[in-house]
Amino acid sequence: MPNHLHQASKIDALGKAHLLTPNPKLDAALSNSKSNSLPDITITPLQGQYLAIQCKLQRAKTVLEIGTLGGYSTIWFASTGAHVTSIEINPKHRDVAVENTKGLDVEIVLGAALDVLPKLHAEGKKFDFVFIDAAWEEQFSYFEWATKLARVGGAIYVDNVVRELLEEEELGAEGSLVSKVGKMRGVQASLITTCSSHKGVEEEMMDGFMLAIVEGEN
Repeated sequence: MPNHLHQASKIDALGKAHLLTPNPKLDAALSNSKSNSLPDITITPLQGQYLAIQCKLQRAKTVLEIGTLGGYSTIWFASTGAHVTSIEINPKHRDVAVENTKGLDVEIVLGAALDVLPKLHAEGKKFDFVFIDAAWEEQFSYFEWATKLARVGGAIYVDNVVRELLEEEELGAEGSLVSKVGKMRGVQASLITTCSSHKGVEEEMMDGFMLAIVEGEN
Protein backbone atom coordinates (compact mmCIF):
# COMPACT_ATOMS: atom_id res chain seq x y z
CA MET A 1 0.00 0.00 0.00
CA PRO A 2 1.58 3.33 -1.02
CA ASN A 3 2.49 5.91 1.64
CA HIS A 4 0.62 9.08 0.75
CA LEU A 5 1.86 11.10 3.73
CA HIS A 6 4.37 12.98 1.55
CA GLN A 7 1.48 14.13 -0.67
CA ALA A 8 -0.25 15.97 2.21
CA SER A 9 1.32 19.34 1.43
CA LYS A 10 0.21 19.07 -2.21
CA ILE A 11 -3.34 18.27 -1.10
CA ASP A 12 -3.35 21.26 1.26
CA ALA A 13 -2.07 23.50 -1.54
CA LEU A 14 -4.88 22.26 -3.79
CA GLY A 15 -7.46 23.05 -1.13
CA LYS A 16 -6.03 26.53 -0.54
CA ALA A 17 -5.95 27.29 -4.26
CA HIS A 18 -9.55 26.29 -4.97
CA LEU A 19 -11.57 26.51 -1.74
CA LEU A 20 -10.37 29.41 0.39
CA THR A 21 -12.46 32.55 0.65
CA PRO A 22 -10.12 35.57 0.26
CA ASN A 23 -9.94 37.89 3.27
CA PRO A 24 -7.22 40.61 3.29
CA LYS A 25 -7.67 41.05 7.05
CA LEU A 26 -6.49 37.48 7.62
CA ASP A 27 -3.36 38.05 5.50
CA ALA A 28 -2.64 41.30 7.35
CA ALA A 29 -3.03 39.54 10.70
CA LEU A 30 -0.48 36.89 9.77
CA SER A 31 1.95 39.53 8.54
CA ASN A 32 1.55 41.70 11.64
CA SER A 33 1.90 38.71 13.96
CA LYS A 34 5.11 37.68 12.21
CA SER A 35 6.55 41.20 12.38
CA ASN A 36 5.84 41.20 16.12
CA SER A 37 7.63 37.84 16.52
CA LEU A 38 4.58 35.91 17.69
CA PRO A 39 4.99 32.10 17.65
CA ASP A 40 4.15 30.49 14.31
CA ILE A 41 1.57 28.15 15.82
CA THR A 42 -1.72 29.52 14.51
CA ILE A 43 -4.30 27.33 12.82
CA THR A 44 -4.05 26.81 9.07
CA PRO A 45 -6.22 28.76 6.59
CA LEU A 46 -8.22 25.64 5.69
CA GLN A 47 -8.77 24.86 9.36
CA GLY A 48 -9.93 28.43 9.89
CA GLN A 49 -12.44 28.11 7.08
CA TYR A 50 -13.59 24.77 8.49
CA LEU A 51 -14.24 26.42 11.87
CA ALA A 52 -16.14 29.22 10.17
CA ILE A 53 -18.30 26.66 8.36
CA GLN A 54 -18.98 24.88 11.66
CA CYS A 55 -20.13 28.18 13.16
CA LYS A 56 -22.42 28.79 10.19
CA LEU A 57 -23.88 25.29 10.54
CA GLN A 58 -24.51 26.08 14.22
CA ARG A 59 -25.93 29.47 13.25
CA ALA A 60 -23.68 30.72 16.02
CA LYS A 61 -24.23 34.26 17.21
CA THR A 62 -21.75 34.06 20.09
CA VAL A 63 -18.33 32.40 20.10
CA LEU A 64 -15.96 31.85 23.02
CA GLU A 65 -12.30 31.35 22.17
CA ILE A 66 -9.72 30.17 24.69
CA GLY A 67 -6.30 31.14 23.37
CA THR A 68 -6.17 34.16 21.05
CA LEU A 69 -2.51 34.41 20.00
CA GLY A 70 -2.59 37.02 17.18
CA GLY A 71 -6.32 36.78 16.57
CA TYR A 72 -6.15 34.83 13.30
CA SER A 73 -8.80 32.28 14.30
CA THR A 74 -10.72 35.12 15.97
CA ILE A 75 -11.04 36.85 12.59
CA TRP A 76 -12.36 33.65 11.01
CA PHE A 77 -15.06 33.41 13.68
CA ALA A 78 -15.95 37.09 13.36
CA SER A 79 -16.23 36.70 9.58
CA THR A 80 -19.38 34.60 10.14
CA GLY A 81 -21.16 37.52 11.81
CA ALA A 82 -20.78 36.12 15.33
CA HIS A 83 -19.69 38.16 18.35
CA VAL A 84 -16.40 36.70 19.59
CA THR A 85 -15.16 36.73 23.16
CA SER A 86 -11.52 35.62 23.20
CA ILE A 87 -9.26 35.00 26.21
CA GLU A 88 -5.48 35.55 26.01
CA ILE A 89 -3.00 35.30 28.89
CA ASN A 90 -0.02 36.96 27.19
CA PRO A 91 -0.20 40.82 27.17
CA LYS A 92 1.92 41.16 24.02
CA HIS A 93 -0.16 38.62 22.13
CA ARG A 94 -3.33 40.34 23.28
CA ASP A 95 -2.10 43.75 22.07
CA VAL A 96 -1.23 42.35 18.63
CA ALA A 97 -4.59 40.58 18.44
CA VAL A 98 -6.41 43.82 19.29
CA GLU A 99 -4.60 45.48 16.36
CA ASN A 100 -5.39 42.59 14.04
CA THR A 101 -9.11 42.45 14.90
CA LYS A 102 -9.77 46.20 14.92
CA GLY A 103 -13.19 47.03 13.52
CA LEU A 104 -14.62 43.55 14.12
CA ASP A 105 -17.23 42.45 16.68
CA VAL A 106 -14.55 41.06 18.97
CA GLU A 107 -13.74 41.38 22.68
CA ILE A 108 -10.31 40.14 23.77
CA VAL A 109 -10.02 39.57 27.50
CA LEU A 110 -6.54 39.61 29.05
CA GLY A 111 -6.06 37.00 31.76
CA ALA A 112 -5.66 33.33 32.62
CA ALA A 113 -8.58 31.37 31.21
CA LEU A 114 -9.24 29.57 34.48
CA ASP A 115 -9.66 32.97 36.14
CA VAL A 116 -11.80 34.46 33.37
CA LEU A 117 -14.12 31.51 32.68
CA PRO A 118 -15.72 31.46 36.17
CA LYS A 119 -16.39 35.20 35.85
CA LEU A 120 -18.14 34.71 32.51
CA HIS A 121 -20.24 31.96 34.08
CA ALA A 122 -21.11 34.15 37.06
CA GLU A 123 -22.26 36.84 34.61
CA GLY A 124 -24.63 34.32 33.03
CA LYS A 125 -22.88 34.34 29.65
CA LYS A 126 -23.83 31.63 27.15
CA PHE A 127 -22.12 30.75 23.88
CA ASP A 128 -23.13 28.87 20.76
CA PHE A 129 -19.60 27.71 19.91
CA VAL A 130 -16.50 27.28 22.08
CA PHE A 131 -13.02 26.92 20.58
CA ILE A 132 -10.26 25.64 22.87
CA ASP A 133 -6.70 26.14 21.61
CA ALA A 134 -4.52 26.76 24.66
CA ALA A 135 -2.38 24.97 27.27
CA TRP A 136 -2.70 21.23 26.68
CA GLU A 137 -2.32 20.35 30.35
CA GLU A 138 -5.43 22.38 31.16
CA GLN A 139 -7.62 21.15 28.30
CA PHE A 140 -10.04 19.22 30.49
CA SER A 141 -10.48 22.11 32.92
CA TYR A 142 -11.25 24.34 29.95
CA PHE A 143 -13.64 21.71 28.61
CA GLU A 144 -15.51 21.48 31.91
CA TRP A 145 -16.06 25.23 31.92
CA ALA A 146 -17.04 25.12 28.25
CA THR A 147 -19.89 22.71 29.04
CA LYS A 148 -21.18 25.22 31.60
CA LEU A 149 -20.85 28.19 29.25
CA ALA A 150 -22.20 26.59 26.08
CA ARG A 151 -25.94 26.61 25.44
CA VAL A 152 -27.75 23.31 25.09
CA GLY A 153 -27.08 22.31 21.50
CA GLY A 154 -23.87 24.35 21.45
CA ALA A 155 -20.60 22.95 20.11
CA ILE A 156 -17.14 22.65 21.69
CA TYR A 157 -14.03 22.20 19.52
CA VAL A 158 -10.74 21.26 21.19
CA ASP A 159 -7.65 21.52 18.99
CA ASN A 160 -4.46 19.39 19.13
CA VAL A 161 -6.08 16.55 21.09
CA VAL A 162 -4.36 13.81 19.08
CA ARG A 163 -0.92 15.41 19.44
CA GLU A 164 -1.45 15.54 23.18
CA LEU A 165 -2.45 11.86 23.23
CA LEU A 166 0.63 10.88 21.23
CA GLU A 167 2.89 12.69 23.69
CA GLU A 168 1.45 10.86 26.70
CA GLU A 169 3.58 8.12 28.26
CA GLU A 170 0.72 5.69 27.69
CA LEU A 171 -1.58 6.29 24.72
CA GLY A 172 -5.15 6.67 25.91
CA ALA A 173 -4.20 6.78 29.58
CA GLU A 174 -7.05 6.89 32.08
CA GLY A 175 -6.39 10.54 32.82
CA SER A 176 -6.50 11.70 29.19
CA LEU A 177 -8.95 14.29 27.93
CA VAL A 178 -10.66 11.65 25.78
CA SER A 179 -11.23 9.25 28.68
CA LYS A 180 -12.51 12.02 30.97
CA VAL A 181 -14.91 13.48 28.42
CA GLY A 182 -16.18 9.99 27.67
CA LYS A 183 -17.42 9.73 31.27
CA MET A 184 -19.26 13.05 31.28
CA ARG A 185 -23.03 13.24 31.14
CA GLY A 186 -24.83 15.66 28.90
CA VAL A 187 -22.07 15.73 26.28
CA GLN A 188 -21.54 13.75 23.09
CA ALA A 189 -18.10 13.95 21.52
CA SER A 190 -16.07 12.54 18.68
CA LEU A 191 -12.34 12.45 17.91
CA ILE A 192 -11.14 13.28 14.39
CA THR A 193 -7.56 12.68 13.25
CA THR A 194 -5.91 15.05 10.77
CA CYS A 195 -2.66 15.31 8.86
CA SER A 196 -0.93 18.64 9.58
CA SER A 197 1.34 18.89 6.56
CA HIS A 198 2.53 22.38 7.52
CA LYS A 199 4.41 20.92 10.50
CA GLY A 200 7.13 19.75 8.13
CA VAL A 201 8.44 17.05 10.48
CA GLU A 202 6.73 13.71 9.81
CA GLU A 203 6.45 12.68 13.48
CA GLU A 204 4.57 15.92 14.21
CA MET A 205 2.20 15.71 11.26
CA MET A 206 -0.42 13.47 12.83
CA ASP A 207 -2.86 15.54 14.84
CA GLY A 208 -6.59 15.86 15.37
CA PHE A 209 -9.39 17.52 17.27
CA MET A 210 -12.34 16.73 19.47
CA LEU A 211 -15.77 18.04 18.53
CA ALA A 212 -18.53 17.85 21.10
CA ILE A 213 -22.14 18.91 21.44
CA VAL A 214 -23.71 19.87 24.76
CA GLU A 215 -26.95 17.96 25.18
CA GLY A 216 -27.93 19.07 28.68
CA GLU A 217 -27.25 21.68 31.36
CA ASN A 218 -24.06 21.18 33.38
